[in-house]
Amino acid sequence: MRDGPPEPRVGHAPERSEALFARARAVTPGGVNSPVRAFRSVGGSPRFIERASGAYLTDADGNDLIDYIGSWGPMILGHNHPDVRAAITDALAGGTSFGAPGWREVDLAELIVRVTGVGKVRFVNSGTEATMSALRLARGFTGRDYIVKFRGNYHGHADGLLVEAGSGLITNADGLGASAPSSAGVPQAYAQLTLVSEYNDADALDELMRERGHEIAAIIFEPVIGNAGVIVPTPAFLAALHRAREGGTLLIADEVMTGFRLARNGATERLGLHPDLICWGKIIGGGLPVGAYGGRADVMDFVSPQGPVYQAGTLSGNPLAMAAGLATLRALDADPDVYTRLDAYTSRLADGLRAAADATGVPVTVQHIGSMLTVFFLDAATLPHGEVRSYADAANADTAAFARWFQALLARGVYWAPSQFESIFVSAAHGDAELERTLEAARAAFAEVKA
Repeated sequence: MRDGPPEPRVGHAPERSEALFARARAVTPGGVNSPVRAFRSVGGSPRFIERASGAYLTDADGNDLIDYIGSWGPMILGHNHPDVRAAITDALAGGTSFGAPGWREVDLAELIVRVTGVGKVRFVNSGTEATMSALRLARGFTGRDYIVKFRGNYHGHADGLLVEAGSGLITNADGLGASAPSSAGVPQAYAQLTLVSEYNDADALDELMRERGHEIAAIIFEPVIGNAGVIVPTPAFLAALHRAREGGTLLIADEVMTGFRLARNGATERLGLHPDLICWGKIIGGGLPVGAYGGRADVMDFVSPQGPVYQAGTLSGNPLAMAAGLATLRALDADPDVYTRLDAYTSRLADGLRAAADATGVPVTVQHIGSMLTVFFLDAATLPHGEVRSYADAANADTAAFARWFQALLARGVYWAPSQFESIFVSAAHGDAELERTLEAARAAFAEVKA
């Protein structure tokens, strides 16, 4: 249970948030430090957050909001978890950064190796650092230049990966051509080393590998897409991914979002994956900035100082981040039923949202796996497979209807992801009271959309 009043406080006009946003726009591009936070696709001003506890955020105007973003995934235990807070406090007493090895990074690396089965792991400071480092390693190990990614998959903002990328680029894509890199400032020459295929199209991937497999260092993929909304891979597509390894191409699972969330060993466990390298972030830092990549020992041994592939970071293995990550993963270990509860809550949420939409005549397609969920404002009957399987399917969603629904939820104290093309995240702090309040708000929000 969270600290604070039993009934959430809502209904305060966001006057202080609006004032803060106005100040921020004068000194920060767009007024935010990550684009989707700006509310561009849903309208209005973003809420500035004062504090967080359990399943709730409290904004600068005193509104208590049931939070389904969870800092975009890390807060699987809920906000401000006492064990995580205590671990950070303990680490802080010893200093904030050493620029030298510390025992916590060894403990966390040993825990990750034990749980995931990788040979070795290297810590960095973000998911973007993890994916860009894993790709450099793959190129160094194989001696090949090309990589493959999938349309709508987002792997961070490194130049070579901002090609047909995911949610933030879909949400803020004004002025970009369909065939251009997904961001201005990315040279076409970089983009040309990234080959793009369709997610969930096994035949297209097989054909690409037949034609160019000998040139491809690695295939990087989101095991479950979260950056075009939640899209789950088909068994045929997963089989094609594993076939692609037969010619020496490395398979890189980007589990920055799904790692330690969909199961103890993430999507790798839940979907039966056999990647050569895995990238992590979010949960392994307990809400502090962190990333990591790991995999086969023979591949990881190519990383400096043991091997010829250079990668370094001043704050890598930061003691505060390592402490928060250790506390989070140990708390998950100590609660063997946590993933069952997360799955059950999310399934009940999905069923309730479908029922609420049906009752008001609003066509939606609700997709979820584990504790990740997206409400697509799409009629499933219009989709080729009756569900969203690709970026092309997702791109047909009614973003205007979603924006109205989002604002109606927010007015009722539910903080949903401010983009149609994002996953929401359920935490262990969400319970029956939060579910009931969320579905009550959703029913009213669907009615507003219909009206």
